[in-house]
Amino acid sequence: MTIWFNRNASDWVRRWSGLIPPGGRVLDLACGGGRHALHLAGLGHQVSAVDRDLSLVEELRGAPNITWHQADLEEGAWPFPGDTFRGIVVTNYLHRPLFDLLPAALEPGGVLIYETFSLGQAKYGRPRNPAHLLLPGELLEMARGRLRVLAFEDVEEPEQRRCVQRLCAVRP
Repeated sequence: MTIWFNRNASDWVRRWSGLIPPGGRVLDLACGGGRHALHLAGLGHQVSAVDRDLSLVEELRGAPNITWHQADLEEGAWPFPGDTFRGIVVTNYLHRPLFDLLPAALEPGGVLIYETFSLGQAKYGRPRNPAHLLLPGELLEMARGRLRVLAFEDVEEPEQRRCVQRLCAVRP
C-alpha cells in the first residue's frame, strides 16, 4: 500500500486550509509538483490540480482524491468554465487575467488561499520580471468588493530570500 503525504506544503496554506468547507472540490491552481494537492487531499478534499506541465507529478498520479488536469492557464481557455470550488489554492504563480475568474470560481463560503512573489523579489533571485511580481497591496485590490479578507501579508523574508504577498479570503 502506498502512503501519500507531503510535509512540504507552504506554512500559509497549512495555516488556512482548515477553513475550506468540507464536502466539495478544491482547486490547486498551477499545482507544480503537487505539494498542495497532496496536502488538500490529505484533509479529505476532492482536489482538481491543474498545471501546463504535469511531468513533475508523474509519481503522484495514483494519489487518492486528486484529479490532474493539464492546461495552459495563460494561453488556453479557462479549464473549468462554470465550475465552482470550496477552496482555491495558488502559490508561486501570478497571471493577472485570472484575478477576475478566481473570486467567481469560489462557492459562497469558499476560501481563496494565495501566496506568491512580490516586488523586491529580484534582489533574491527569480522571478525577476516585474510582470511576475505583485505590486504593493495587489492581492488586497483583487479581493476588494468581492471577498472578505481574513488575513493578508506583504512581507520581505530575508532569511527565506523572498518577498511575498499572502492572502486568505472568503467569498460571502
